[in-house]
Amino acid sequence: MRLPVPVLCAVTLSLLLSACGGGGGGTITPVPEPTPAPAPTPGPVCTQSLSAQPAPAAAPVGGTAWMAGAADWSRPHVPGRVLVSSAVSGPALSTLGVTGQEVVPGVTVVTTLPGAEASVAGRLQAQGAVIQPDYLYVPLAVPNDPGVPGNGGVTVGGARYEQTYLTRVNAPQAWTFLQSCGKTPVAARTAVLDSLVNEAHPDLQGRLSAGRSYLAGGPSDDGGHGTATTGLIAATTNNGQGLAGLTWTGSVTPMEVIGASGASTSTVAQAVRDAVSGGALVINMSLGIAVTGTTDPDPVLSKALTDAAKSAVLVASAGNTAGDGLYYPASHPEVIAVGAAGSGDTLACYSARPLAGQTAQAAQFMIAPGGAGNCPGATNATQLLVLNQGSGYTLQAGTSFAAPLVSGAAALMRAANPALSSQETKSRLLASTRLTAEGVRFLDVNAAVRSATR
Repeated sequence: MRLPVPVLCAVTLSLLLSACGGGGGGTITPVPEPTPAPAPTPGPVCTQSLSAQPAPAAAPVGGTAWMAGAADWSRPHVPGRVLVSSAVSGPALSTLGVTGQEVVPGVTVVTTLPGAEASVAGRLQAQGAVIQPDYLYVPLAVPNDPGVPGNGGVTVGGARYEQTYLTRVNAPQAWTFLQSCGKTPVAARTAVLDSLVNEAHPDLQGRLSAGRSYLAGGPSDDGGHGTATTGLIAATTNNGQGLAGLTWTGSVTPMEVIGASGASTSTVAQAVRDAVSGGALVINMSLGIAVTGTTDPDPVLSKALTDAAKSAVLVASAGNTAGDGLYYPASHPEVIAVGAAGSGDTLACYSARPLAGQTAQAAQFMIAPGGAGNCPGATNATQLLVLNQGSGYTLQAGTSFAAPLVSGAAALMRAANPALSSQETKSRLLASTRLTAEGVRFLDVNAAVRSATR
């Protein structure tokens, strides 16, 4: 089945991963549980996980019951504050070493040391007080870009489409959470190893740092693959036009390694090393090749990836042929391999997935929305809305477009908590996913950024 859109596939260069390749079933290897990462030394970056205290029945204040719900100390709240009923006297507060001030009739704000609010609340409850956190409320983080669901959509081929994948991975909730912690949804420095990126695209303005072409003949226009993948991470957000990137601000470096014949070991290895030297904390590689019969099919690239993983989170597209196993470099032991979910939470028919013999690689495999491609029942609405090589937008599908969503999540995590190492970020990202009915990890950006800030 061929969808009636101008460009549905992710281009046909040998190393680019488009959803128009072969595809069939394939057995899904059970996903082993990832090894949890140790907590970073500095401790919580955003207060959200203090132990909850059981709440007694609501006490009547002025003839009405208030604070009837259980206190939820996991929600964002003001550190060092507890709201209590007037049932606790000033002298009683003094014995606890805290002070209070009535802010509305029957409600007193008790001031504690930051981080001690839950324990103080427990002692106040023991004296019969009704307590709750001083919850934080912020404007809901819904940018004004038309592509964001609810903002009217972007026109492609005479019809309007939205970035439904943002809600599927809980991106708006992640943005709101970060803002409630006083943070912008900013990307840690990210490198995108791909084909030529149109730096003049109106929806990439202000987001790109100086890139480089590694092609012997100089930049080569390939039809927009690199522009599309970069835009998923870094489309300019809140500019009132087009799409919203998963990250709102921050530096993204385009590194052109794919030309008319694909990408080579030498260009990719050099770009990986240069990305790390330039300070990249996340590297996205929407490229790959099917390999069989060896666990180290490219020693030169393998060495570059192993070295880079000491400081950067490495993400690669899994591949677009369901029966071939994970492509390389997605199958490298230091790389997060990203498959594509179609219109629902299941693997798209074309998406590569770990074969029975790829048990180790399965531990680092996850999926994110990648578009339905030519799978049964696919429509234009089930593809991904992305930037095109010109100044507009198009519909695409492939694991090439699932990987940048995972890279964007990793970039948000590392910016929200700079103390996280690359390995800690990778472990927390994998552990924060939700399991689908197939037993496959599905990206949850909200859970990922929360796990990074604990």
